[in-house]
Amino acid sequence: MPEGRRLFPKLTVEENLLLGAFRPTARRDMGRNLDFCYEMFDRLKERRRQLAGSMSGGEQQMLALARALMSAPRILLVDEPSVGLAPILVSRTIDTIKALKEKYHLTVLMAEQNFNQAIRIADRGYVIVHGRIAFEGKSAAELNNNDLIRKFYLGL
Repeated sequence: MPEGRRLFPKLTVEENLLLGAFRPTARRDMGRNLDFCYEMFDRLKERRRQLAGSMSGGEQQMLALARALMSAPRILLVDEPSVGLAPILVSRTIDTIKALKEKYHLTVLMAEQNFNQAIRIADRGYVIVHGRIAFEGKSAAELNNNDLIRKFYLGL
């Protein structure tokens, strides 16, 4: 799921979703995956004929996540899901990713600068400073109780 959503604004919600089913296995299960996405994101089902570019930022983020799920992934790569969203929408997006991770046993690799949101779903994390890994936390507790993280992300 790319940063900035990168939708096709002149295509409908459903057309954007169908473009996500590019893998052969995903094409075989396109109908089931589409139903799954509409179940996870009922707002998208309501707006399936709406142009993606005319949706709100939060709705576009839902669409970008659903489009990624259309490929029936085992691993979900998410780049900065909080960019450009209101705080309540950031929280909802993270909650959705967490639910998908837990319910469908997805591996999630997420790049996120919003530490407080990222820690909510992290099993492990890395702090990268100037292109190098400065700290590796093997649990949420280890990440939450680190002086380097407090310095860089929490301003303490």
